[in-house]
Amino acid sequence: MAEEKKLTVLQLLPALESGGVERGTLEVAQALVERGHRALVISAGGRLVAPLVASGAEHFAWPIGRKSFKTLLLASRLRKFLLEQKVDIVHARSRVPAWIAYLAWRGMDPATRPRFVTTVHGMYGVNRYSRIMTRGERVIAVSNTVRDYILREYPDTQAERIQVIHRGVDGQAYPHGWKPHPDWQQAFFAQFPQATEKRLLTLPGRITRLKGHEDFIELIAQLKRQGLAVHGLIVGGATPAKRRYLEMLSERVHSRGLEADISFTGQRDDLKNILAISNLVLSLSTQPESFGRTTLEALRLGVPTAGYDHGGVGEILRTIYPNGLLKPGDLDAAAQRIAGLLQKPNPVPGDDFFPLRDMQSQTVALYEQLAHAPRASDT
Repeated sequence: MAEEKKLTVLQLLPALESGGVERGTLEVAQALVERGHRALVISAGGRLVAPLVASGAEHFAWPIGRKSFKTLLLASRLRKFLLEQKVDIVHARSRVPAWIAYLAWRGMDPATRPRFVTTVHGMYGVNRYSRIMTRGERVIAVSNTVRDYILREYPDTQAERIQVIHRGVDGQAYPHGWKPHPDWQQAFFAQFPQATEKRLLTLPGRITRLKGHEDFIELIAQLKRQGLAVHGLIVGGATPAKRRYLEMLSERVHSRGLEADISFTGQRDDLKNILAISNLVLSLSTQPESFGRTTLEALRLGVPTAGYDHGGVGEILRTIYPNGLLKPGDLDAAAQRIAGLLQKPNPVPGDDFFPLRDMQSQTVALYEQLAHAPRASDT
C-alpha cells in the first residue's frame, strides 16, 4: 500500500497576537506537524509566532490583514508563493486574508491548484465583504449556531460544504478541580482586598457593550440587596476606542454605591487562575457568541458557569451545565438563578467535553479528505 501523501497546509490570518482564532491556528499547526504534515502560516506576526515556530511550523510575515485596497496586490505574490511552496491546502481564517487567498486561488489552474478552506469564526455583518468566508470548497463552522447563521444569511451556500467543528479545550491544560498556587492567590487578594472572603462572580471579556457589563453591574446590585456577600470581577482590557465606555461603567459602579463590590482587573495573563478561584463565571453577551471558549474553559476547570441561552454559549451550557442557562435580558430571573447557584451550587461534571484533540483531528481529517476529493472541474 502506497505511503499516505504528506500535505503542505497554509493558514492565513491577520496577526498572531492573542485570541481564539490565533490559538486555533497554533493548535491546528501543531496537529499537522505531529502527523508528519508541513504547516505554514502567513500573518503580520505577533507574540504567538515564537510558540508557533517552536511547534515545528513555519511563519511568513506579510501584512495580509491590513484593510486597504493595496492589500489586494498581495494576491499575485501569494499565487507565486503557493506554487513555490507546493501548497496543497489554503485555509483562510479571516475576511481580508480570505479575499487575498481567493483572488490568488481563482487565478490558478483549477486542475492543479490547492484546495480552498475557510473557517467562519463569528457572525459577521451580512454583506458581500463577509460572504467570502462562505466561498471555501469546505467551510468550517465553529458551532451549530454559526452553521445556522451561514445557511440563514447566505442561503446559496451548499449545506454539504459546511462542516461543524467545535473549538475545544485541552483537558490537561484545564484539569477538573484545579486551583492556582496559594502564593498566587495571596498576591491576587492583596491586589484586590475587597474580594477577600466573598463569593466571587467573574465576567471575563474585553470592555465593549456587547459583553454585558451593564447587566453584570445590575446583577451584583440585586445580589447585594438579597444579602449575599458577593464580589464581582470584571476581567478584560479596554482599547483606546473603548476608554469612554470603561469610564461610563466605572461611573455606574460609583453611582450604585458598588465600589467595594466590583473590581475592574484590566487585561490579565492569569485568567485561568481567576476562573479557577471563582464561585461562578458568567457570560452575559447581548448578542449570541459564535462559540464561547472562556465558558468552556471555566466548565472544564469544574467552575459553575451561567450564561444567556443563545449562541455557542447556550450550546455549551445545554451540553455540560444546563442549570446555568439564563433567559437573555431577564435580570430578575437571572439574579434568582445565580443566587441559587451560589447558595447550593450544582457540581460541574468532569467529563471530557469538547476536547481539543477532537477539533485537531477533525480539521486535519478534513484537509486529508479534501486533498483527495474530486475537483469541481473533474465532475
